[in-house]
Amino acid sequence: MEMHKQLQPSASNKARRISLSGFNLLNSPLLNKGTAFSDHERDVFGLHGLLPPHVGSLEEQIERRIKAFREQPNAFHKYAFLRDLQNSNETLFYALLVRNIEEMLPVVYTPTVGEGCQRFSEIWRKPRGLFLSYPNRHRIDQILNHSRYDGVKCIVVSDGERILGLGDQGVGGMGIPIGKMALYTALSGIHPEHCLPILLDVGTDNEERLKSPIYIGWTHHRVRGEEYDAFVDVFVNSVKKRWPHVLLQWEDFAGSNAARLLARYKDQLCTFNDDIQGTAAVASATLLSAINVTGVPLEQQKIVVFGFGTAGIGITNLLEQLMHDKGMPKQEARNRFYAVDRYGLITEKGKEVRPEQLPYARKESEVRGWRQPNGEIALQDVIRHAKPTVLIGVSGQAGAFTEDAVREMARNTDRPVIFPLSNPTARCEATPQDLLNWTEGRALVGTGSPFEPVTIWGKKVRIDQTNNSYIFPGLALGIVASRAKRVTDAMVMAAAKELVRLVPTQKDKKASLLPSLSDSRQLSRSIALAVGRQAIQDGQAQVAGEDSLERELQANIWEPVYVPYERKAAKP
Repeated sequence: MEMHKQLQPSASNKARRISLSGFNLLNSPLLNKGTAFSDHERDVFGLHGLLPPHVGSLEEQIERRIKAFREQPNAFHKYAFLRDLQNSNETLFYALLVRNIEEMLPVVYTPTVGEGCQRFSEIWRKPRGLFLSYPNRHRIDQILNHSRYDGVKCIVVSDGERILGLGDQGVGGMGIPIGKMALYTALSGIHPEHCLPILLDVGTDNEERLKSPIYIGWTHHRVRGEEYDAFVDVFVNSVKKRWPHVLLQWEDFAGSNAARLLARYKDQLCTFNDDIQGTAAVASATLLSAINVTGVPLEQQKIVVFGFGTAGIGITNLLEQLMHDKGMPKQEARNRFYAVDRYGLITEKGKEVRPEQLPYARKESEVRGWRQPNGEIALQDVIRHAKPTVLIGVSGQAGAFTEDAVREMARNTDRPVIFPLSNPTARCEATPQDLLNWTEGRALVGTGSPFEPVTIWGKKVRIDQTNNSYIFPGLALGIVASRAKRVTDAMVMAAAKELVRLVPTQKDKKASLLPSLSDSRQLSRSIALAVGRQAIQDGQAQVAGEDSLERELQANIWEPVYVPYERKAAKP
């Protein structure tokens, strides 16, 4: 279906009665239409003289904006251009994004959002979302209680400490919640007025930011320990009071906090962590798609996970559960994984092994003779001895998948599955071109950042971006539509399984591992239905049944089209 045919008024796009006029109306991003205000609306809302005389249409505006977008000199300027457009006219911003999703997703989201976070202070111009700083911790209730936030249904929150593979960006990390919320709307249709990006500003340990005269955050080293926990607790309790049924997504918290905070609050409100659960779901679905090609069952795979922090553990836990669901005993399933982290292969008596890593630690007796002179077992040693069929990278270490390691892997398996998932592009463990060159074109490759098609043996090969955007927008829509009280592991699994059901390799082994991003809206709707059904099955939904779920889902899908405005009468 052509995307422009989808941009039709829905139940939520009927005429709106509004009270703003003149400058205030034009300066409201959610209500501004720019030159598309009709002559009648210009009469009613006092817009004559504030706008040029031409009365245009959304179609004309899209044509002008896509031309201006493409004329920007580089990806960062395109990012800044779109941020400005979003802050002036959200309907036009989303209409442009929906129609050009494959072209614009790498700008709005990974990889360009990484530079957007690094340079956030340069381009910040207008308020979007909320900055909740540690010095204002006693004002959080007051800040959240403003009437402009009455319609909020979804929150994405970050503290900016682990932005992609770039580390601590302080308040620059706000680029991530803003980008994620934009994809809630563009890819699943959740109305922008229901979405609230939040940055918890507890300081930064990034000395470059602290010394910068233009840095707009709290210039203080990060608050940690009990003070940090107390601040987060104040925030969560304020959210629970203000919006008892809101969806709260945690994003880009450091490994030491991400899993801990999710575990602490998952039974207190409706919440999930995309770095842990969304990454796990899309990586697992992409691996199962690759298995459609290789024909080797999941239970027979040997999987090396390089980078065993929150994302690596999340991926491993979900794949282990999938193996267990197929009848494999848990310990036997765990033995199919080799976890490699900062100090090499994780073993029971290894250096700085965290409690959450221990279930996958190898026994010393298993790896005797694998060690290097320094006592560590490096990635290449693991590949040489374990002979894996799958290699997944979530380390943030550029070039970590070396030619020797990849060639060693290719010697032992006919179709090696290799996913360098770290982003942005500069942090990718290996480039797709190198991986295909080193495996004579046999590798099945999925990347975290987008790459152009690769030419191997004179043939162009599309590189699938194993992107969380395949999962989290549909997951969020399903949660909102079902009015789920909690997010269960089974709901995340349902999202992954629905994506697997829709991958092109189900019908054609020569097809791409993942669907086209241009189909994201249809894909998100399917995932939302699967998640909603699972919420009903888990007893977490607050809708009566599947018919009610369908109605709620449709009511929560907004299309970026202009609707007529009528003047709201002033209160007597």
